[in-house]
Amino acid sequence: MNLVIFGLSISSSWGNGHATLWRGLCRALAARAHRVTFFERDVPYYRDTRDLFELEGGELVLYEDWAELEPRAKRALRQADAAIVTSYCPDGPRASDLVLEHTRGVRVFYDLDTPVTLAALESRERPAYLPGYGLGGFDLVLSFTGGRALELLQEKLEARRVAPLYGHADPNRHRSVSPEPRFQGALSYLGTYSPDRQAQLEEFFLRPARSAPSERFVLAGSMYPAEQNWPENVVHFSHLPPEAHGSLFCSTRLTLNITRSTMARLGYCPSGRLFEAAACGTVIVSDWFDGLEDFFDPWHEIIVVRTHEDVLAALALDEQELARRARRTRERMLRCHTAARRAGELEALLWPQALGAALTVACEAAEGVL
Repeated sequence: MNLVIFGLSISSSWGNGHATLWRGLCRALAARAHRVTFFERDVPYYRDTRDLFELEGGELVLYEDWAELEPRAKRALRQADAAIVTSYCPDGPRASDLVLEHTRGVRVFYDLDTPVTLAALESRERPAYLPGYGLGGFDLVLSFTGGRALELLQEKLEARRVAPLYGHADPNRHRSVSPEPRFQGALSYLGTYSPDRQAQLEEFFLRPARSAPSERFVLAGSMYPAEQNWPENVVHFSHLPPEAHGSLFCSTRLTLNITRSTMARLGYCPSGRLFEAAACGTVIVSDWFDGLEDFFDPWHEIIVVRTHEDVLAALALDEQELARRARRTRERMLRCHTAARRAGELEALLWPQALGAALTVACEAAEGVL
């Protein structure tokens, strides 16, 4: 298939979780002989932190002006078997208009931020990336979040056909590596600052750090307030490129997964970082959300924590128990949550309708010749 995507970013991993996910998915799609054209607005904060310049098996198109891009985008859409507009695409409404009008193949909206979308609608604030007419015009609406969120997309935005497409990790990029001294510590956390994660960060990371002053705690993530008061035993890296994620995970005894409160309310919302850490063979401690057990076993694989005391208890577990959990978690990850697995799921969702559209175009062309 020939796929066209209008997204937030694939070229820069700074301050967003979209880029790493798209990179793994696009590599996996290319391995299945599909071709991706990714349109991304060239904004200064991603330009200055760009860590990908070419798309394997596809094309990365950076643009500054939508009016100049539009003719090229129309040409690409006319040849597309499927076109996808994502949440937080800076030109989401205009891209949606273009996709719905000019795509002969499957027209898709992929909400990688469904809880944020639904929370905004609850507050009567329409996210800027949504078209004003809702999602009823799309053939398929994908969601990074499953469960009740899928029903709400139908109820509130008139989505006709909905399906989850969860996060993943690419085991070729995320795997066990040698520890690095700069990252070594008892507990690590990788995540961009978010106000609705801050209470959990305080409970599950900063309080344990204060309670264990002889241990080293390592946090990596951008956009934290300048006035953030870190405990003395917390080391903060303001940005970590994707190729360094494995080194961070493999350099601490445990790593922490925190779910944004807007996501946890709906459940079925595993983060991409959860899968990355699992692929690296790292012991994961995570807060709870409904549906977590559908992704990892909270009794034998990851460790679920509800208080800072639970985190300290996890840090006190013996190495044999930690190694057992890490092994089981990685085995589950490789069976169920790889980028290749998600590419296959996306292909299965798109292929029947894309094939039908291609046959229609072929028939019309044949009739024109006859």
